Amino acid sequence: MLTTESSSNYHDLEKMSVNELLISINAEDQTVPFAVQKAIPQIEALVEQIVPRMQVGGRLFYIGAGTSGRLGVVDASECPPTFGVPFDLVVGIIAGGDKAIRKAVENAEDDSQQAWIDLADYHPGKNDTLIGIAASGRTPYVIGGLNTAREAGILTGCVVCNAGSLVAQAAEYPVEIVVGPEFLTGSTRMKSGTAQKLALNMISTAVMIRLGKVKGNKMVDMQLTNEKLVDRAVRMIIEELDIPQNEAEKLLAEHGSVRAVINAVKS
Repeated sequence: MLTTESSSNYHDLEKMSVNELLISINAEDQTVPFAVQKAIPQIEALVEQIVPRMQVGGRLFYIGAGTSGRLGVVDASECPPTFGVPFDLVVGIIAGGDKAIRKAVENAEDDSQQAWIDLADYHPGKNDTLIGIAASGRTPYVIGGLNTAREAGILTGCVVCNAGSLVAQAAEYPVEIVVGPEFLTGSTRMKSGTAQKLALNMISTAVMIRLGKVKGNKMVDMQLTNEKLVDRAVRMIIEELDIPQNEAEKLLAEHGSVRAVINAVKS
């Protein structure tokens, strides 16, 4: 029995009050960061391998099915606006294609050949990294993709929520975050999904910081796609350069990003 499939520690959920349900779910959720903490050495080892590859032009790919695939797509899609990187530097691929983001595609995760077919559109090379995401650790789509990528000399990692899984065996740098039984038996969108999201946050953010996409603690390369972000950028410039707001706004309009403004003024 996989840990992610083991029976919940709670019983007769339908008899609980709303307050009891929420308190119980929250109690389970509070255990997740501690499980992630135990996996930090594994996460560190993976990040240390990704960074030098991306420094010479490599890309980061996520593959997964269902909730796991969606989490990869979310993390990848946030990298361009947050760090100002090209949209194809971090790529999330979900079994069943983009339509599976909103609606489950039947049997998509059971095809062990399809992940590499999906990746082939991007012409993966030896500086790239492939991270398989699978709570169960047994998803054929992910296992097949990792095995083929590894044979092709591509760095492989994974994020799973069961120990000793086939996905972990297929990856050179596995990250195993065992969160225990779900509150709702087998519903890995809950604790397992939270653990995977935390791990992906850590991986992509740490990688981008090491790639120089952050200055101090600021997102100086973020894309200015709405008023909130423009206001944030202006505040960053004011804080960094100690200049009036109107001057900061003028410089931002002229140069287009916080980093460009800072470089122009301090060069």
